[in-house]
Amino acid sequence: MLAKITAKNQLTLPKSLTQAVGATEYFDVEARGGQLILTPVRIQRGDAVRAKLAELDLTQDDMAAAVAWARTPAPNSESSPAMVNEPAAAYDVMPVKPKKAAAKKAKHKA
Repeated sequence: MLAKITAKNQLTLPKSLTQAVGATEYFDVEARGGQLILTPVRIQRGDAVRAKLAELDLTQDDMAAAVAWARTPAPNSESSPAMVNEPAAAYDVMPVKPKKAAAKKAKHKA
């Protein structure tokens, strides 16, 4: 298919191509071997991430501890190829409360 670039460097993609990759607003653009490669990118909004963190009751300190742990150097693969020692959690793990529907089913079975 042929597409024309405008004087303002804008390119209109054919509808059939955009439908083939699904609804997306953003594309990652890469130049490779004299070709432009467009890859659809689905951006998750920050509000959705913050809502999920709140749902999981994670704090900024929890996130900082997780990042610090993830950035620790990996053990030497020769000395311990299959095991990674995780540090003890710096926070209390709260049990997950069952959802109301599950609680009702459990109540009726008893």
